[in-house]
Amino acid sequence: MRVLHFVTGGFSGATQVAVDLCLAAKRTGSMEVLLVLRRKRNTDPVRIRALQAQGLDVRVVPGWAHAATVWALRRIALDWRPDILVAHGFSEHLWGRYAGLLAGTPQLIHVEHNSRERYTRWRLAQALWLARRTAASVGVSRGVRTRLVELGFPSDRCVAIPNGIDLQRFPAASLVPWTQREAGVVMASRFARQKDHATLVQALALLAQKGLRPRLYLAGLGKKRLQQQTRALVDRLQLTGQVEFLGQVQDLPKLLMRQQFFVLSTHYEGMPLALTEAMAAGCACIGSDVVGVREVIAPERTGLLVPEGDAQALASAIERLLRSPELAESMAAAARQEAEKAFDVSVMQAQYEQLLADVHRNGRVTLAQQDIGR
Repeated sequence: MRVLHFVTGGFSGATQVAVDLCLAAKRTGSMEVLLVLRRKRNTDPVRIRALQAQGLDVRVVPGWAHAATVWALRRIALDWRPDILVAHGFSEHLWGRYAGLLAGTPQLIHVEHNSRERYTRWRLAQALWLARRTAASVGVSRGVRTRLVELGFPSDRCVAIPNGIDLQRFPAASLVPWTQREAGVVMASRFARQKDHATLVQALALLAQKGLRPRLYLAGLGKKRLQQQTRALVDRLQLTGQVEFLGQVQDLPKLLMRQQFFVLSTHYEGMPLALTEAMAAGCACIGSDVVGVREVIAPERTGLLVPEGDAQALASAIERLLRSPELAESMAAAARQEAEKAFDVSVMQAQYEQLLADVHRNGRVTLAQQDIGR
C-alpha cells in the first residue's frame, strides 16, 4: 500500500501528525509513504532536511496560488501513484483532494485538525462536494468528528482518531523529579487568533496582586502582529521581568520536563498536541474548557479545566496548584500515566493503519472504524 500525506509546510500540529504517521509507517514497514508539504513563508528548509535525514521522502509544492499547489501535487501523484492520498487540515484538504481527483488517485481521506475552521459558504460547499468523493473524513477528536457531522459531512464516513505523540521524546528516565523543577508556567503555542495568550497574561497580573509571581515561558512563533500585541499587554501590566518570549524552542521536551506547570489558554482546538506533550513531560496542566481540550484533561485527576477567556478563573486555578504542591504533583503523575496509556503515537498509528487498510481493501469505512469514531 502506497500512501501520500499532504499537509501544510508551516509545521503546525497537523504537520506533526502527518510526520509522526510517516515515521511510524517507516519504522514498521507497514506501507510506503510520501510526505508532501505546501510551502509557506515560514517553511523551514533545515527542518525538511532533518526529516529527510530520518529517511523520509519529503517534497514541497508551491503555496503562492491554489492552482499552482493543485497542479504540482497532481504531477507528484501521477508520478508516484499512491493508492491513498491523505489530505490534512484546512485548507490543504481541499487542494489535496482536488489534486488526487485530477490524478486519478483511487482513494482519498480528509483529516480535520480543528473544531472551528475558516469555512466560508463557498469553501464549505467545496468540502461537502469533495466529501462525496472521499472514502473517510477523520476528526482528530470526537468533538471534531461531531462538528464535521453538524456541518453536513456524511456521518457514515466520519471517524474520530485522537492525535498521538512520540513518547520516546519523553523517556521516563529523563523526567526531572517534581521537587527539582522550577515552579514556572509554560504555554507552548503559536501566536494565532485561536490561541488566547491575553487571558493567561491577565491571569498572571491577577496573581501578582496576591503576591504570586511564577515565571511564564511563552514558546512558539506565529503571527508577528499577535506577538506584538501580547508583548504590549505584558508591558502595560508591568510583567516584563516575569514573562519570557522564547520563540521556536528546538528542545521542547527538555523545557517542559524542567517546569511544574503547563497552561493551554485557547478559544478552540482539535486535539492539542502541546497539551498531551506537557502531560507526557509530567507537568500539572490547566486548559480552557473547549472541544478537544476537555477530551484530554480529566478534571481534578489529570488537570484542571477553566472557562474559556476567564482570566479570574485561570488565575484561581494556577493559584490553587501553586499553593497545593501535593495536589499539583499528583495531577502531574496521573497526567503522565494517561499520556502513556492513551496518547502514544502507536495508538494513533494503529487506528490509522486499520482505517487505511479498510479503505484500501473495501473503499470505505468499516463498522469497526465507525465504532471507534463514536
